[in-house]
Amino acid sequence: MANLLSGNLDFACKSANNALHNFHSFPAKFPPELPRAFILGLTAPLDTVLDPMLGSGTTVLEAFLNDRRAIGFDIDPLALLISRVKTSSPDPEQLSDRGSSVVSRARAALASEPNKLQHDLEGRWDAKTKAFVDYWFLPQTQLELVAIAQEIDRICDLSVKEFLELTFSSIIITKSGGVSLAMDLGHTRPHKVTPVLEGSGAGKANKGKRLRSAVSDFEKRFGTNLRAMRMRPPVGKGADAQVHYGYSQSLPLRDESVDLIVTSPPYASNAIDYMRAHKFSLVWLGHSIEELAKQRTEYIGNERIKRSVDPLPPFSEAVVSEIAGVDQSKGKILHSYFCEIKLVIGEMFRVLRPGKAAIVVVGNSIFRGKSSYTAECLAEIGQSLGFMVPGVNKRNIDRNRRMMPIGNQVDLNSVVQQRMLQEHVIGFYKPC
Repeated sequence: MANLLSGNLDFACKSANNALHNFHSFPAKFPPELPRAFILGLTAPLDTVLDPMLGSGTTVLEAFLNDRRAIGFDIDPLALLISRVKTSSPDPEQLSDRGSSVVSRARAALASEPNKLQHDLEGRWDAKTKAFVDYWFLPQTQLELVAIAQEIDRICDLSVKEFLELTFSSIIITKSGGVSLAMDLGHTRPHKVTPVLEGSGAGKANKGKRLRSAVSDFEKRFGTNLRAMRMRPPVGKGADAQVHYGYSQSLPLRDESVDLIVTSPPYASNAIDYMRAHKFSLVWLGHSIEELAKQRTEYIGNERIKRSVDPLPPFSEAVVSEIAGVDQSKGKILHSYFCEIKLVIGEMFRVLRPGKAAIVVVGNSIFRGKSSYTAECLAEIGQSLGFMVPGVNKRNIDRNRRMMPIGNQVDLNSVVQQRMLQEHVIGFYKPC
């Protein structure tokens, strides 16, 4: 493991070997080459690989494609959907037929029954969710989206339905905000812009957002995702991928049942607010704004301070105390974050087999100009729980491949860029 950790982990000039990784935008994805390197270097075929905070499913997909038994947990509805679809095996021909049918039937409904679609829109959500939709989506876009959503809802085959739901979501959650009125939606800090309708002839001088047909976007994206599914390499007999709703602090797994863990915890203090972006498509998939807001409070790294008296190791306590000295609230938030991650690392230690490893990719956070020293603190916490730490390496984040909340120009005075241009890869080893 030490040799793998000491190598170049940037993978800046690499490309994913499978377009399945690009099914859907997701903030702060690590490159598939990273988990792949540790999966191939530290496990054998049919070994069990775990990601307890699976996010976009990069680890579980790489483990599955490389003939391992992959297990992933998350509580984010969109993360679970993305990961299930990436590792599912729907029949491509059935997908093609159903996708084409959704497009043709949606267009027919828009042409022949717009009043019915409008009536269905009015009764689709509670008042708060409807207000959110009305703010961020033009009336015509809403009609197109509900026409697509209703056709997808009619599909009985779950793997086909979820594939189409993910395609539907992917035309909404994009770096530009897709078919919504949002910009910087991929940055998870969206702002509303003036719409410029397709074919309006407004020209380049108009600085508003040019909106395309949602049905046309869906048709195009469906074709792209279907081609990716057709090109997926075959997996070996016995390879498996299981994706479950579950908390990383209390994994429903047996002791010493996992051969490798590769995961990336969220940043502290909501540096990347996943739900702020995810709700744009999740409301169209049956979730309410109220439900999603409640879900957000359960995420590790959110700014809700949990009551905890769990002690931290000396260096971690010192970091928290230093930040609390300039901002008591931020100090409490960081303490809560480290306590939550301590529970996660404890679960990782429990489920790993002796002599096996966990690879944790973490980003740093800045509080009032002071570093959280996240990698150093997590390494110390892991050691306090029984892990050995053979190494910690830095990796540079590829700005062109990772959907991050930063602009096109490097600005070393930017607090956001200070914490997001690099991240650390920590190796934990469970002694025999």
